[in-house]
Amino acid sequence: MTAESLINLILLFFAYAFLGWCIEVTLKYFQFHRFINRGFLTGPWLPIYGSGAVLITVVVKGLAPLESSVGTTFVISFILCGIVEYMTSFFLEKRFHARWWDYSQKPMNLHGRVWIGNLVLFGLGGVLIVDLFNPLLFHLSEHMSFSLREILAIVLSCVFVADYVMSHFVLKLVKTGVENSAADDTEAINKEVHLLLRDRSFFHHRFAEAYPEVIYRTERIAARVEAVKAETERLRLEAEQHLAEVKREAEVNLEPTVKVKNAIIEKQDALIDLLYQEDSASDEIRTLKQEIEEKQAVLQKRRDFLPKL
Repeated sequence: MTAESLINLILLFFAYAFLGWCIEVTLKYFQFHRFINRGFLTGPWLPIYGSGAVLITVVVKGLAPLESSVGTTFVISFILCGIVEYMTSFFLEKRFHARWWDYSQKPMNLHGRVWIGNLVLFGLGGVLIVDLFNPLLFHLSEHMSFSLREILAIVLSCVFVADYVMSHFVLKLVKTGVENSAADDTEAINKEVHLLLRDRSFFHHRFAEAYPEVIYRTERIAARVEAVKAETERLRLEAEQHLAEVKREAEVNLEPTVKVKNAIIEKQDALIDLLYQEDSASDEIRTLKQEIEEKQAVLQKRRDFLPKL
């Protein structure tokens, strides 16, 4: 890669990072009806957008000799931007104990970090980047001298690094506040973080307002979530067991009386057969058995006669 190509990619990164910031600010304005300076950085740029655009540009250009079509660009953008968004969410959550966006309620999401709606938009955005915006930006850069582009890239990079360092300290403060919080739900932690940052510098206060829907995930919250899940499962099992018992009792109580009597008689006959010994039976037992057999014969005649009526 030549120095000029590198400079062009750096400028491309900042151009799309700024465009992404504009998009986010506009969307949040319609949602909350006020200006919100989105992102972890104070400056008007969102690195995730710039990184995604540069990756799409490099990969599509590298594959151009083998395959070049709108469909290919869409698929590449769909996959690459999905990976970037997922890994960014994963890293930030592990590093700072907070989830800055959550798509768990969206259809076809992956661990709440990405979802099909955004991925489709990424794919369409990638097509616009490659076929519309990149040609315009590269055409604009050709009218600038290389030295001017180089100076612009260096200045923007220095400001970006300084912004990152400052924002990193703010995030470290947020992380400390989250870890030391005694609250066991994300709403309470969110309030504590706002109070923690409210009376500090502009940089701290700006971050507190940037993500009003942030979800904090501490070990205490994770333990609470697991406890709720365990209690829910226990109640479900108890409900299923109780329902089964009620069903069994209903089956027993609804069984016809005649059927119950017949079952008892059958069990009594089986018991008599097991206990009765012809050789050792006394006269009293023999007489009792004979009376039972006579009564059973009467019942049998009645059963045979009733169906004929």
